Amino acid sequence: MAEPLFINPFTDFGFKKIFGEEQNKDLLIDFLNELLAAQNQHISNLVFKKNDRLGSDDLDRKVVFDLYCENDQGEKFTVELQKAKQSFFKDRMLYYSSFSVQEQGQKGDWNYQLKAIYVIAILDFIMDEDNSDKIVVSKNKMMDIERYKVFYDKLTFVTLQMPNFTKEEHELENNFDKWLYVIKNLHRLDHIPEKIQERVFQKLFKVASYTALSKEEKAKYEDSLKYYNDLKNSLDTAQEDGYQEGYQEAQTIYEAKLDVEKQRVAQEKQRAEQEKQRAEQEKQRAEQEKQRAEQEKQRAEQLYQDKLQTLQRMRQAGLSDADICAFLNISFEELEGMTNLSSDE
Repeated sequence: MAEPLFINPFTDFGFKKIFGEEQNKDLLIDFLNELLAAQNQHISNLVFKKNDRLGSDDLDRKVVFDLYCENDQGEKFTVELQKAKQSFFKDRMLYYSSFSVQEQGQKGDWNYQLKAIYVIAILDFIMDEDNSDKIVVSKNKMMDIERYKVFYDKLTFVTLQMPNFTKEEHELENNFDKWLYVIKNLHRLDHIPEKIQERVFQKLFKVASYTALSKEEKAKYEDSLKYYNDLKNSLDTAQEDGYQEGYQEAQTIYEAKLDVEKQRVAQEKQRAEQEKQRAEQEKQRAEQEKQRAEQEKQRAEQLYQDKLQTLQRMRQAGLSDADICAFLNISFEELEGMTNLSSDE
């Protein structure tokens, strides 16, 4: 079987490789700026934050976000890739937002002012049962239902229903169209589209190149791709047969596998961080040992200078070599060496 040209961004590995690595965060920044342009949102920098959270106590279920980051203004961005339809997906998005709210709480006197929160979900399925309007991007805020006016402007839920994006390459009108086209079709491409030549996409194609992956990365990608294909096959079969129970069972099995995979990735990240901390501690210990050695050397040199000065004074006082050796606790050979050194100085 021929190798693909690019990795699949709907796999966990592919999504994290393209959008979740520090050296590639300019890709995520560009995508979010295009997505949120209508909100006058412009992100100049992002900091990746810890992407796992516990509930109110250690017995609560652990939540692992795909990506969780913060811009220079302290605004929070949770970016999730969802492959399978869920019965309570909107509830899940609201639950995710609660962690971004809670972590902004401050002890002591606090006026409850919050930074803006964005929960963004890229969906590989149709979320709404009524799909007649074929909406691709939906942006939602809390609203006053009587006056049709935004009640709270700092909490935004954004969903991208990727199956509803059907534009072909020749129909792409702007950079956001190009982002949607690339996300949906990247793993199917056998060449770089002529209409998508901007620098940010050139970097994306380079980052997403399958042949550029290391042997270890390819193994991780293949495992992630297997999870994705197993889920798609199970869900497609369940839907074709009309078995809602089978659909839910397939989704449950995949979610369990996904949780295990996310926990494994989080553990690997934690181990890497611990190794980094240990290396830093070893470096600090080595530096401390070097400083101690330098201090010992300086003390030894100072003691030797003190002995030389004492020797000179004892010579001037007319003491014998035997008395000097006894006082300084040195041998006659050491005395001779010190005398020659003192004469040279």
